[in-house]
Amino acid sequence: MSERDRKPPFRRPGGKFPGKPRGFDRPQPWREREAGSDGPVILYGWHTVTLALGNPRRAIRKLYLTENAARRLAEEGIETRVTPEIVRPGQIDQRLGPDAVHQGLLAETDPLPSPDIDTLAAEGMILVLDQITDPHNVGAILRSAAAFDVKAIVTTARHSPEATGVLAKSASGALELVPIITVQNLARALTRLNERGFLTVGLDSAGGEDIAAVALREPLALVLGAEGKGLRQLTRETCSVVARLDMPGAIKSLNVSNAAVLALYIGASRLGLMPK
Repeated sequence: MSERDRKPPFRRPGGKFPGKPRGFDRPQPWREREAGSDGPVILYGWHTVTLALGNPRRAIRKLYLTENAARRLAEEGIETRVTPEIVRPGQIDQRLGPDAVHQGLLAETDPLPSPDIDTLAAEGMILVLDQITDPHNVGAILRSAAAFDVKAIVTTARHSPEATGVLAKSASGALELVPIITVQNLARALTRLNERGFLTVGLDSAGGEDIAAVALREPLALVLGAEGKGLRQLTRETCSVVARLDMPGAIKSLNVSNAAVLALYIGASRLGLMPK
Protein backbone atom coordinates (compact mmCIF):
# COMPACT_ATOMS: atom_id res chain seq x y z
CA MET A 1 0.00 0.00 0.00
CA SER A 2 1.39 3.44 -0.91
CA GLU A 3 2.31 6.17 1.55
CA ARG A 4 -0.55 8.29 0.25
CA ASP A 5 -3.21 5.58 0.58
CA ARG A 6 -2.22 4.36 4.01
CA LYS A 7 -3.55 6.12 7.12
CA PRO A 8 -0.78 5.85 9.73
CA PRO A 9 -1.94 4.67 13.15
CA PHE A 10 -0.23 7.52 14.99
CA ARG A 11 -1.97 8.50 18.22
CA ARG A 12 -1.18 10.92 20.97
CA PRO A 13 -0.81 9.55 24.51
CA GLY A 14 -4.28 8.67 25.70
CA GLY A 15 -5.33 7.15 22.37
CA LYS A 16 -6.54 10.31 20.59
CA PHE A 17 -5.56 11.12 17.05
CA PRO A 18 -3.73 14.46 16.77
CA GLY A 19 -5.60 17.45 15.50
CA LYS A 20 -4.46 19.32 12.42
CA PRO A 21 -1.29 21.32 13.06
CA ARG A 22 -1.34 25.03 12.54
CA GLY A 23 -1.07 25.81 8.86
CA PHE A 24 -3.28 22.86 7.92
CA ASP A 25 -6.56 24.16 9.36
CA ARG A 26 -7.71 25.09 5.86
CA PRO A 27 -6.57 23.77 2.50
CA GLN A 28 -3.79 26.02 1.18
CA PRO A 29 -3.06 24.96 -2.39
CA TRP A 30 0.43 25.88 -3.48
CA ARG A 31 0.86 28.54 -6.18
CA GLU A 32 4.12 29.24 -7.95
CA ARG A 33 5.52 32.73 -7.44
CA GLU A 34 8.19 34.78 -9.12
CA ALA A 35 11.63 35.05 -7.58
CA GLY A 36 11.77 37.68 -4.86
CA SER A 37 8.19 37.14 -3.64
CA ASP A 38 7.50 37.22 0.08
CA GLY A 39 6.65 34.13 2.07
CA PRO A 40 8.33 30.90 3.14
CA VAL A 41 9.98 28.48 0.76
CA ILE A 42 7.95 25.28 0.44
CA LEU A 43 10.00 22.09 0.04
CA TYR A 44 8.58 18.60 -0.33
CA GLY A 45 9.77 15.15 -1.33
CA TRP A 46 12.50 12.95 0.15
CA HIS A 47 15.63 14.25 -1.61
CA THR A 48 14.52 17.87 -1.53
CA VAL A 49 13.73 17.94 2.19
CA THR A 50 16.56 15.71 3.45
CA LEU A 51 19.22 17.73 1.63
CA ALA A 52 17.68 20.90 3.07
CA LEU A 53 17.81 19.38 6.56
CA GLY A 54 21.50 18.62 6.01
CA ASN A 55 22.31 22.16 4.80
CA PRO A 56 23.39 24.38 7.72
CA ARG A 57 22.71 27.49 5.61
CA ARG A 58 19.02 26.53 5.26
CA ALA A 59 16.87 27.80 8.14
CA ILE A 60 13.95 25.41 8.79
CA ARG A 61 10.76 27.05 10.06
CA LYS A 62 8.37 24.09 10.20
CA LEU A 63 8.53 20.43 9.28
CA TYR A 64 5.51 18.21 8.61
CA LEU A 65 6.01 14.44 8.40
CA THR A 66 3.85 11.38 8.08
CA GLU A 67 4.57 8.63 10.58
CA ASN A 68 6.31 6.54 7.90
CA ALA A 69 8.54 9.44 6.83
CA ALA A 70 9.45 10.20 10.45
CA ARG A 71 10.38 6.56 10.99
CA ARG A 72 12.53 6.50 7.85
CA LEU A 73 14.37 9.67 8.90
CA ALA A 74 15.09 8.11 12.29
CA GLU A 75 16.28 4.84 10.71
CA GLU A 76 18.68 6.72 8.42
CA GLY A 77 19.95 8.93 11.24
CA ILE A 78 18.80 12.21 9.63
CA GLU A 79 18.35 15.03 12.15
CA THR A 80 15.13 17.01 11.76
CA ARG A 81 16.63 20.12 13.47
CA VAL A 82 13.14 21.24 14.52
CA THR A 83 10.37 19.32 16.25
CA PRO A 84 8.21 17.95 13.42
CA GLU A 85 4.41 17.86 13.31
CA ILE A 86 3.12 14.36 12.54
CA VAL A 87 0.29 14.47 9.98
CA ARG A 88 -1.62 12.16 7.68
CA PRO A 89 -0.63 12.04 3.98
CA GLY A 90 -3.98 13.60 3.02
CA GLN A 91 -3.21 16.69 5.07
CA ILE A 92 -0.09 17.32 2.99
CA ASP A 93 -2.16 16.62 -0.15
CA GLN A 94 -4.53 19.40 0.95
CA ARG A 95 -1.61 21.82 1.16
CA LEU A 96 0.13 20.89 -2.09
CA GLY A 97 -2.59 19.36 -4.25
CA PRO A 98 -3.20 15.66 -4.98
CA ASP A 99 -0.63 15.45 -7.80
CA ALA A 100 2.38 16.45 -5.67
CA VAL A 101 4.66 13.49 -4.93
CA HIS A 102 5.65 14.52 -1.41
CA GLN A 103 6.61 11.10 0.04
CA GLY A 104 5.34 12.24 3.42
CA LEU A 105 7.65 15.25 3.91
CA LEU A 106 6.88 18.98 3.71
CA ALA A 107 9.08 21.77 5.07
CA GLU A 108 8.63 25.52 5.37
CA THR A 109 12.00 27.26 5.27
CA ASP A 110 13.67 30.59 4.75
CA PRO A 111 15.08 31.19 1.27
CA LEU A 112 18.81 30.71 0.84
CA PRO A 113 20.76 33.96 0.52
CA SER A 114 21.60 35.13 -3.01
CA PRO A 115 25.37 35.67 -3.37
CA ASP A 116 26.72 38.77 -5.09
CA ILE A 117 27.99 38.23 -8.62
CA ASP A 118 31.34 39.81 -7.65
CA THR A 119 31.91 37.07 -5.05
CA LEU A 120 31.72 34.37 -7.73
CA ALA A 121 35.07 32.67 -8.32
CA ALA A 122 36.31 33.05 -11.91
CA GLU A 123 36.63 29.32 -12.55
CA GLY A 124 34.74 26.38 -14.02
CA MET A 125 31.28 26.85 -15.53
CA ILE A 126 28.20 28.85 -14.60
CA LEU A 127 24.76 29.05 -16.20
CA VAL A 128 22.84 32.24 -16.96
CA LEU A 129 19.06 31.96 -17.47
CA ASP A 130 17.31 34.63 -19.55
CA GLN A 131 13.67 34.70 -18.38
CA ILE A 132 13.09 30.93 -18.26
CA THR A 133 9.78 30.83 -16.39
CA ASP A 134 8.77 27.15 -16.27
CA PRO A 135 9.64 25.80 -12.78
CA HIS A 136 9.95 22.23 -14.10
CA ASN A 137 12.57 23.36 -16.63
CA VAL A 138 14.51 25.45 -14.13
CA GLY A 139 14.43 22.60 -11.61
CA ALA A 140 15.73 20.14 -14.21
CA ILE A 141 18.47 22.62 -15.18
CA LEU A 142 19.48 22.91 -11.52
CA ARG A 143 19.73 19.15 -11.22
CA SER A 144 21.96 18.97 -14.31
CA ALA A 145 24.01 21.89 -12.98
CA ALA A 146 24.70 19.98 -9.76
CA ALA A 147 25.73 16.91 -11.79
CA PHE A 148 28.27 18.96 -13.79
CA ASP A 149 29.62 20.89 -10.79
CA VAL A 150 28.31 24.23 -12.06
CA LYS A 151 29.53 26.95 -9.70
CA ALA A 152 26.36 29.08 -9.80
CA ILE A 153 23.21 29.91 -11.73
CA VAL A 154 22.50 33.55 -12.54
CA THR A 155 18.87 34.52 -13.07
CA THR A 156 16.66 37.59 -12.95
CA ALA A 157 14.48 38.69 -10.05
CA ARG A 158 11.55 39.13 -12.44
CA HIS A 159 10.26 36.62 -15.00
CA SER A 160 11.87 33.73 -13.13
CA PRO A 161 10.17 31.19 -10.88
CA GLU A 162 10.90 31.31 -7.18
CA ALA A 163 13.17 28.60 -5.77
CA THR A 164 10.35 26.74 -4.06
CA GLY A 165 7.50 24.27 -4.67
CA VAL A 166 7.58 22.50 -8.04
CA LEU A 167 10.98 23.94 -8.95
CA ALA A 168 12.55 22.61 -5.75
CA LYS A 169 10.98 19.17 -6.25
CA SER A 170 12.18 19.03 -9.87
CA ALA A 171 15.68 20.00 -8.73
CA SER A 172 15.71 16.96 -6.37
CA GLY A 173 17.88 18.65 -3.74
CA ALA A 174 20.13 20.63 -6.12
CA LEU A 175 18.93 23.90 -4.56
CA GLU A 176 21.20 23.08 -1.64
CA LEU A 177 24.19 22.41 -3.93
CA VAL A 178 24.19 25.14 -6.61
CA PRO A 179 24.08 28.81 -5.53
CA ILE A 180 21.49 30.98 -7.30
CA ILE A 181 22.54 34.58 -7.97
CA THR A 182 19.52 36.82 -8.54
CA VAL A 183 20.13 40.05 -10.46
CA GLN A 184 17.90 42.95 -11.44
CA ASN A 185 19.38 43.48 -14.91
CA LEU A 186 20.76 40.53 -16.88
CA ALA A 187 22.65 42.59 -19.47
CA ARG A 188 24.54 44.43 -16.71
CA ALA A 189 25.31 41.11 -15.02
CA LEU A 190 26.66 39.70 -18.30
CA THR A 191 28.77 42.83 -18.79
CA ARG A 192 30.22 42.32 -15.31
CA LEU A 193 31.00 38.68 -16.11
CA ASN A 194 32.74 39.77 -19.33
CA GLU A 195 34.79 42.29 -17.35
CA ARG A 196 35.83 39.57 -14.90
CA GLY A 197 37.15 37.36 -17.67
CA PHE A 198 34.24 34.99 -18.28
CA LEU A 199 33.62 33.75 -21.79
CA THR A 200 29.87 34.34 -22.12
CA VAL A 201 28.37 32.01 -24.73
CA GLY A 202 24.72 32.52 -25.62
CA LEU A 203 22.90 29.46 -26.98
CA ASP A 204 20.43 30.24 -29.75
CA SER A 205 19.16 28.32 -32.77
CA ALA A 206 20.21 31.31 -34.92
CA GLY A 207 23.75 31.37 -33.51
CA GLY A 208 26.56 32.11 -35.91
CA GLU A 209 28.44 28.83 -35.36
CA ASP A 210 28.07 25.43 -33.75
CA ILE A 211 29.18 25.45 -30.11
CA ALA A 212 31.45 22.52 -30.96
CA ALA A 213 33.50 24.93 -33.13
CA VAL A 214 33.81 27.64 -30.44
CA ALA A 215 37.14 27.86 -28.60
CA LEU A 216 35.73 27.34 -25.11
CA ARG A 217 37.78 28.25 -22.04
CA GLU A 218 37.43 28.79 -18.31
CA PRO A 219 35.72 30.59 -16.74
CA LEU A 220 32.73 29.80 -18.95
CA ALA A 221 29.20 31.20 -18.70
CA LEU A 222 26.57 29.41 -20.80
CA VAL A 223 23.53 31.63 -21.42
CA LEU A 224 20.13 30.00 -22.07
CA GLY A 225 16.94 31.68 -23.26
CA ALA A 226 13.29 30.81 -22.79
CA GLU A 227 11.66 28.25 -25.05
CA GLY A 228 10.01 29.87 -28.03
CA LYS A 229 11.43 33.36 -27.40
CA GLY A 230 15.08 32.39 -27.06
CA LEU A 231 17.60 35.00 -25.97
CA ARG A 232 16.43 38.61 -25.79
CA GLN A 233 18.15 41.01 -28.18
CA LEU A 234 20.15 42.84 -25.51
CA THR A 235 21.25 39.53 -24.01
CA ARG A 236 22.47 38.36 -27.43
CA GLU A 237 24.38 41.61 -27.96
CA THR A 238 26.07 41.37 -24.55
CA CYS A 239 27.31 37.78 -24.94
CA SER A 240 30.89 37.26 -26.17
CA VAL A 241 29.66 34.60 -28.62
CA VAL A 242 26.24 33.39 -29.75
CA ALA A 243 26.35 29.75 -30.81
CA ARG A 244 23.91 27.01 -31.77
CA LEU A 245 23.62 23.32 -30.98
CA ASP A 246 23.78 21.45 -34.31
CA MET A 247 22.06 18.04 -34.35
CA PRO A 248 21.89 15.42 -37.12
CA GLY A 249 18.20 14.51 -36.83
CA ALA A 250 15.06 15.99 -38.36
CA ILE A 251 14.21 17.92 -35.17
CA LYS A 252 16.68 20.76 -34.70
CA SER A 253 15.56 22.23 -31.38
CA LEU A 254 15.51 20.82 -27.86
CA ASN A 255 13.62 21.53 -24.66
CA VAL A 256 15.70 24.13 -22.79
CA SER A 257 16.56 21.74 -19.96
CA ASN A 258 17.79 19.16 -22.49
CA ALA A 259 19.76 21.83 -24.33
CA ALA A 260 21.34 22.81 -21.01
CA VAL A 261 22.58 19.32 -20.20
CA LEU A 262 23.98 18.87 -23.72
CA ALA A 263 25.78 22.24 -23.57
CA LEU A 264 27.13 21.40 -20.10
CA TYR A 265 28.48 18.08 -21.35
CA ILE A 266 30.18 19.78 -24.32
CA GLY A 267 31.58 22.49 -22.03
CA ALA A 268 32.83 20.07 -19.36
CA SER A 269 34.42 17.82 -21.99
CA ARG A 270 36.18 20.67 -23.79
CA LEU A 271 37.42 22.24 -20.54
CA GLY A 272 38.76 18.95 -19.21
CA LEU A 273 36.35 18.90 -16.29
CA MET A 274 35.01 15.38 -16.85
CA PRO A 275 36.31 12.54 -14.62
CA LYS A 276 39.26 10.65 -16.07
